[in-house]
Amino acid sequence: MIRIAAVGDVHFDRQSRGRIRDHLEQISQEADIFLLAGDLTQTGHLEEMNVLAEDLAHAKLPVIAVLGNHDYHLDQEDRLTTLLESKGVTVLEGTTATVQVRDTLVGIAGIKGFGGGFPGACASEFGEIEMKSFVRHSRIQAQRLREALLSLDTTYKVALMHYSPVPDTLLGEKLEIYPFLGSYLLGEVVDEAKVDLVFHGHAHKGVEKGTTYGGVPVRNVAQPVIRHVCNIYVLDKQNGLSQSPGPVFSSAAIH
Repeated sequence: MIRIAAVGDVHFDRQSRGRIRDHLEQISQEADIFLLAGDLTQTGHLEEMNVLAEDLAHAKLPVIAVLGNHDYHLDQEDRLTTLLESKGVTVLEGTTATVQVRDTLVGIAGIKGFGGGFPGACASEFGEIEMKSFVRHSRIQAQRLREALLSLDTTYKVALMHYSPVPDTLLGEKLEIYPFLGSYLLGEVVDEAKVDLVFHGHAHKGVEKGTTYGGVPVRNVAQPVIRHVCNIYVLDKQNGLSQSPGPVFSSAAIH
C-alpha cells in the first residue's frame, strides 16, 4: 500500500509563505510521497518560487514536482528547477525518480506535457510552421514521457504531468480550449507503459476523476478542483485505488 499526497496549480506568489509549510507535518504523517503537478508559481518569477521552495524545505517525505506553463512564462525554468532542487525537491522533465516505501519500490515519471487535443478535435502536424511546431512539441513531450516510463522497473508506476492525458477530467472547461489543456498522445503513452496512476493539473474548472482509454485512473489535482491543500490517494495492487476518507486538509487553508 502506497499513500500519495498530490496537488497542482498552487500558484505561489510573494505572499504565499506558509500555505504548504504549515501542513507538512500532517502530510508527512499521512502520506509516503508528495507530488506537485505544475503551475507552482503565478508568473514563473524566482521570488515566487523561492517562497514555495522555503515552504517545501521543511518536508519530511520525498517531494517530487513538474513545472507547468505558468512556471515557463519568464523563460526561467532552469533557474526555478535549480532553486527547488537546492531545497531537496526532485523536479522531473522527461525523467524519473524512484522511492523506496517500506518494502516497495515506486517509480515516478514526470513531464510538463503539452496541448494538441483529443480524438475528434485535435491538431495535426500540417500546414503553417507555427502549427507544425505546436504539434511537434506535443509529440516530443509524449515521446520523452514514454521513454521515462518504459525505463522504470518498479512495483508501481506513476505518471506526473501538468497537462491532461484525457478529456474526462476537463469536463467543465470550455470545449474550445480542450486542445490547449492536454493531449491524447500522453494518454496513449500511459496506456502503453501500463501505468498504475496519473496525476495532472492545469484544468482549474475541470473535474477530479477520469480514466484513460486503457483503463488507467487519472486524477486532476489542480487545487481549484480538489479544494484542499492536497488530496491523499492510496494505491494498492490488491485493492486498487482509493482515497483517504473525508477532507484530510481543510479547504479553509487555501488562500
